[in-house]
Amino acid sequence: MTQADSDFDFSTLPAFADFGRVMEAEVYESLPADWVLGLSDVVDSRKAIAAGRYKAVNMAGAAVISAVMNALGGRNHPFVFGGDGAAVAVPGGNREALEDALKATACWVRDELGLELRVAVVPLSDIRAEALDVKVARFNGAGAVDYAMFSGGGLSWAERRMKDGGFQLTVPSEPLRPDLTGLSCRWEPAQSEQGVMLSLIAQPEEGADPKELRAAMAAIVDLAGAEERQGHPVSVKGARFRFPPGGLDYEARAQRKGGLAAAKLQILLECALGWLLFRTGWKLGGFDPDRYRQHVMLNADYRKFDDGLKMTLDCSRDKSRAIAERLEEAKQAGIIRYGLFEQNSALMTCIVPSVSDDRHFHFLDGSAGGYAAAADRMERG
Repeated sequence: MTQADSDFDFSTLPAFADFGRVMEAEVYESLPADWVLGLSDVVDSRKAIAAGRYKAVNMAGAAVISAVMNALGGRNHPFVFGGDGAAVAVPGGNREALEDALKATACWVRDELGLELRVAVVPLSDIRAEALDVKVARFNGAGAVDYAMFSGGGLSWAERRMKDGGFQLTVPSEPLRPDLTGLSCRWEPAQSEQGVMLSLIAQPEEGADPKELRAAMAAIVDLAGAEERQGHPVSVKGARFRFPPGGLDYEARAQRKGGLAAAKLQILLECALGWLLFRTGWKLGGFDPDRYRQHVMLNADYRKFDDGLKMTLDCSRDKSRAIAERLEEAKQAGIIRYGLFEQNSALMTCIVPSVSDDRHFHFLDGSAGGYAAAADRMERG
C-alpha cells in the first residue's frame, strides 16, 4: 500500500504490538516516492571494538538519530539503530536539513570520538529503479515510543551501496557540531540473568522462498519469545542508574557548549540527583523514578527488523544453542544467512528529550561486540 506523499505520517500508521507479526506483509506500507534515506556506518568498527571502544561506536550510531531528530524539530521519522550505524527516512523536502545533520555528526564523531563515520543520502527513486522498495511498519511493544520496522530490500541495498562508496556525503574538514540534545548514556550495562546475552542477525538469502523465509524467521521469534520476558535484556527493576556514569566523557562531549570540564560537572550534578531519586523513589517535579525505570524497559529496542531480524536477547545457554541449531537448519536450506555472538551483558545508549514524560528511547546492543560482531560472523559464513 502506498499513501500520497502529503498524507504519509509515520506516527499515524496502524501500530502492531505482537512482534510475531513482524514478517506479515500487511503491517508494512511503502514510503512515499519523494522520500530519502539517511545512512551512517562507523568505518573499521571491528578495530574499535577490539580496542574496547564499543561504547563509543554505539554513541556514534545513536548520535545520528539524535541529530536528525533534533534538526527536524523532534519529530519521530522512521529510524533504526544498528549498533555501529543508523538509518533514518525523511521527506525529500527535508533533504538539506538531513544532509547538514549527517555531516555535522560525522565531524563530531571524528573530532570528539576519534572515529570515522561514513554518511550517505539515498533517494527512494534510486532504490525503486533497482526494483526494490522501502516499506515501514510501526511497532509499539506497550511502551510510549514507536519503532520503525523496514522491509522491501531497499534499505539493505542502500547500505551496501554506501559501503561501496555510492551516495556518500563529503564530510567537511572544519569542526561542526550537531544538536545532540538528549543523547545520554547513564545506565550500567545490563547483566545477563539467564546465562548469556545473545546478539543475533538473520537476513534473507537471495532467492529464498517467501513462505519458507517467514516460517524460519517466525521460528526464531517464537524461540526467543518463550524465554522469560521474551528475552528482554532489562527487567523493570533491572535497569541500574550508574554514578558516576561510565559514559560520562562521551555524554559531556555530546552536550557541551564550551569547556569539557564544565559539561562533565553539570552531568555529574544531574547524575548525583538522579542517583538519589532512584535510590529513594522520591518524586521531583514531573519526574517519577519508578515510572521512568519502567519505561526504560518498555521503550527499549531489543528486537527489530530492517530487511532482516536483529535481536539482543538475555537467554539460557540451552536456548542460545537451540536458536543456533534452527538458524543453521535454515542456512543449510538456502533460506537465510545469520550471525550470532555471545557476551555477558548489554549496553544501553539513550535519547531522552525530557525526563518528565515517557517518550524516551533506549537502544540496546551487546557489550562486547554485539551486532557488529554478529555481522562479522555472518559475513565470514
